[in-house]
Amino acid sequence: QVHLVESGGGLAQAGGSLRLSCVASGRTFSNYAMGWFRQAPGKDREFVAGINWSGTYSYYSDSVKGRFNISRDNIKSTGYLQMNSLEPEDTAVYYCAADRELPLKGEFWGQGTQVTVSA
Repeated sequence: QVHLVESGGGLAQAGGSLRLSCVASGRTFSNYAMGWFRQAPGKDREFVAGINWSGTYSYYSDSVKGRFNISRDNIKSTGYLQMNSLEPEDTAVYYCAADRELPLKGEFWGQGTQVTVSA
């Protein structure tokens, strides 16, 4: 079992930045790929970004490519999502996920953190 806890959400203005963190505990974090999904009100959960176990490969949804950056620190068992040039359309609950391999399917999930972007 991998236990994931997100933090760093909050309120930002359009054009601003936020950094989300995801701290993992339980099994060895470096054995897992991880990433981020989000769910806006009334919409399905959607993939945002993923990164392999070593941090050498990452991929993004088209909607965030060029604005968001995913990274990880296996020593700290923590993953990050740096969100820049935020848009109101980025407003959602953001979930951290972990899987044994890419592409991410969500074997393990965090509880989510709210991100709200005002115009």
